[in-house]
Amino acid sequence: MSTAYFSAGCFWGVEYYFKRLKGVTKTTVGFMGGELANPSYKEVKTGTTGHLETIAVDYDPNEVSYEALVKFFFEIHDFEQADGQGVDIGSQYLSAIWFNNDSERDTAIRVFGQLTQMGYHPATQIRMVATFYKAEDYHQDYLDLRQETPECHVYRKIFTE
Repeated sequence: MSTAYFSAGCFWGVEYYFKRLKGVTKTTVGFMGGELANPSYKEVKTGTTGHLETIAVDYDPNEVSYEALVKFFFEIHDFEQADGQGVDIGSQYLSAIWFNNDSERDTAIRVFGQLTQMGYHPATQIRMVATFYKAEDYHQDYLDLRQETPECHVYRKIFTE
């Protein structure tokens, strides 16, 4: 098993899509990138902690590649929006790929470049993994438990391979 980390606005919508992807074994929503240890949702949503709402994606690399996860990430949010995601505006809602190693970083940069060649203008940051703080339990599987669908995320096919 491996774990990948992504930020794409409200973590509920990101989790909704990733947990349905073949090869993903578990998702956990939380926060990454800020200076405050063990931040609460209430603190992060102020936009003052430096954290981004982030999802940890546990996956089986024999079933889905890291590159496939990165491409899927770009297909489930507006990666060109620089100030948040949809109506969720603020630093806590920015788009980011968090890499664990040079291989993941290189993959993220390569896919970013493919998007640029297609005429897109990605606002996504590519950042080294920081400490991941799990969000409160009531945020886990939030949309599924309420039988809701994402408001700020929609799947759209971009990559043909």
